[in-house]
Amino acid sequence: MAQRLIVIGGDAAGMSTASQARRRRGRDDLDIVAFERGHFTSYSACGIPYWISGLVPEPEQLIAREPETFRSEYAIDVRMRHEVTAIDLERREVVARDLEGGGEVRERFDELMYAAGAVPVKPQWAHTDADGVFGMQTLDDGAALRDWLVAEPRPHRAVVVGGGYIGVEIAEALIQRGLSVTLIEQADQPMSTVDADMAELVADAMKGLGIHIRTGLAVTDLEQRDGRVSAVVTAEGPIPTDVVVLGLGVRPNTALAEAGGLPLGPTGGIRVDRRMRVPGLPGVWAAGDCVETLHRVSGLPVHVPLGTHANKQGRVAGINIGGGYATFTGVIGTAVTKVCELEVGRTGLRERDATAAGFEFVSVIAESTNRAGYYPGSRPMSVKLIAERPSGRLLGAQIVGWSEAAKRIDALAVALWNGMTVDEMTQLDLGYAPPYAPVWDPVLIAARKAVDVLTAVGR
Repeated sequence: MAQRLIVIGGDAAGMSTASQARRRRGRDDLDIVAFERGHFTSYSACGIPYWISGLVPEPEQLIAREPETFRSEYAIDVRMRHEVTAIDLERREVVARDLEGGGEVRERFDELMYAAGAVPVKPQWAHTDADGVFGMQTLDDGAALRDWLVAEPRPHRAVVVGGGYIGVEIAEALIQRGLSVTLIEQADQPMSTVDADMAELVADAMKGLGIHIRTGLAVTDLEQRDGRVSAVVTAEGPIPTDVVVLGLGVRPNTALAEAGGLPLGPTGGIRVDRRMRVPGLPGVWAAGDCVETLHRVSGLPVHVPLGTHANKQGRVAGINIGGGYATFTGVIGTAVTKVCELEVGRTGLRERDATAAGFEFVSVIAESTNRAGYYPGSRPMSVKLIAERPSGRLLGAQIVGWSEAAKRIDALAVALWNGMTVDEMTQLDLGYAPPYAPVWDPVLIAARKAVDVLTAVGR
């Protein structure tokens, strides 16, 4: 009798697991059943803002593989619009509800992959029966917002609550759709994924787009008229709106896992080892936005929900389920985004992260340009480095600038991953040509500045 792998979740981590396991085990050796509660498999959630804006015309362009592809080419029994409602580890079975056809099914498993992803943070005031309030985590969420934007009466005003990646990207998308947009952030700055001095540059670019930014302000309630949202309520009074988008971040989707007996870590994500196994539960695996992982710089558990990690973790789990050996060795928090043409990149620890982890450090900001100063199109770029003292080991980096800025964070991520010092970084052999960089690349200028500061502190 063939063994059976049950996969909960049909996006990056879940379907990467299923695909890798199938490549290593034949159809007669392993049955694979994947349950997905939504309408899509293997899609790019990160592309949703660009679909909302119209830059990406069709949702199909965000889908890497359709369910039928997994069925026909990988012999994976993909069951769409099926929501797993219970995990019974003792009986080794899951219970799933058919959201369209009705009814309930029970399926046994020998191996179980939990890849239910994350869910948007939704405060109490957002639990409303008013139309026009949207989370932004799945392609279904994006489709609901797109439909709302073209329905009559057409919305003209939008409020985005939360100034992280999704909040900033959706705010820009709605501006491009012609709406008047207000972004509300409870903290003192939008884009809290970078330090305040770098976030100020991002805020200036957002204001340049026409986005109204309200910081240090919390939404406490909603007002509605005729069943539609009409305003968000704050301590400074109501802000009229026709649509509200939640950009407050996400949390691991672990309610089902916790009820089934899977252990959670301090971040709220599922605890896994380097092979993506759930400790103490043979044959149970987890991957993607629902798990916590190790931060390679701080040494602390973190929850970093990104499709890059989800795909890698799913691949690792699938190789192991298929009889191979692979490990996922942690993250350093590398990410990039943009606001209009302003690019933002970050990796490693922010100043507050370094302080919380107990490091002593120096931080520097180097101002440079993306190209040789005399070359047409040269624009400013700010590079921030955080280095441990006295060792000089790179702890974190942030970049804000125009074209050619964000992907420079990759060179810094490689240096960080390999434990390089800023002194070692000054000798990096980086590419140079006037259309792409000044003779001293901004990364090298920042490294030199960090070395100078460390030397002065040492004296």
